[in-house]
Amino acid sequence: MNRIKEVVKQKGIKQNWLAEKLGKSYNMVNSYAQNRRQPSLEDLFKIAEILDVDIKDLIVSNKEH
Repeated sequence: MNRIKEVVKQKGIKQNWLAEKLGKSYNMVNSYAQNRRQPSLEDLFKIAEILDVDIKDLIVSNKEH
């Protein structure tokens, strides 16, 4: 699971803009945001860089606290 949708919303960024910067289609980025598909690790790093966040902010931990 990822938090791309939440981070994009917090930053006030449109998925269209992210798709353009990432070089992916809007549909692909929307699939990531809706957790229908998971980005590759390489794409996740690119998304974190584009959004200027730590990659950890984009993923949901599988560990219980």
